[in-house]
Amino acid sequence: MNIKVLGPGCMNCKTLAGRALEAVQQLGIEATVEKVEDVRAIASYGILRTPGLVIDEHVVSYGTVPRVEEIKTLILTQSAKMQR
Repeated sequence: MNIKVLGPGCMNCKTLAGRALEAVQQLGIEATVEKVEDVRAIASYGILRTPGLVIDEHVVSYGTVPRVEEIKTLILTQSAKMQR
């Protein structure tokens, strides 16, 4: 699984990256968490506000910093969709 945090490196982006890592650890899954700070790369996802959270190339959240429990739910939901 590949998880991307989209944002220019602000505090919210750093917080989201940390929470995403924590969610992955709590779930005990193999995943990479990557920070994307390039403005053009962020724009290519079509989000209007950062930070953005992308799981396996699907935007699942943007403009907010979800709690760890919410991120875990987003990961599990996206994982289930990919297995269909």
